[in-house]
Amino acid sequence: MHYPVVAAAFHIRRFPHLHCLGHPTFLTWRLAGSLPKGRCFPSGETSGKAFVALDRLLDNARAGPLYLSQPPMAMVVDAITCRDGGHYRLHNYAVMSNRVHLLITPRVAVSQLMQSLKRFTASQGNRMLGLTGRSFWQDESYDRLVRDDHEFERIAYYIDMNPVRAGMAARPEEFPWSSAWAD
Repeated sequence: MHYPVVAAAFHIRRFPHLHCLGHPTFLTWRLAGSLPKGRCFPSGETSGKAFVALDRLLDNARAGPLYLSQPPMAMVVDAITCRDGGHYRLHNYAVMSNRVHLLITPRVAVSQLMQSLKRFTASQGNRMLGLTGRSFWQDESYDRLVRDDHEFERIAYYIDMNPVRAGMAARPEEFPWSSAWAD
């Protein structure tokens, strides 16, 4: 099935953002300071290939903040799942050591739900870690409107397999901070 975009909000910060209520959306955001220094991307990459290259860099990061791998950070999963049914319909998620992947159908503006989710988890995370005066999350998030059922299934699989590709679990259902484990 093709997902038509009926009414959308478009804005640009560093990246362009196209949001649409009731339309499946893939979101990814990362911890502030989590990108490895000296990263390099080949020119001419499609946005999809650049995203995957960046995600692999984050998979292999051994430096920078990896807070989300600490058990107290399971509160991020709690925050994601408790908003299901209110701000959005939750399809798939994975909370990796330095980033979050989310596949949702938003019921409120994506900017509003991201601001709420990131503000709450940053406040809780900084309190748990004893951090002050530092950003917890990178300001901007990656988002993509899902175009059709095939892409929806591909993104859901990508999210479920992310912990396996990163070596954090042998099978998706073995990773405790994901929707595959929760199923």
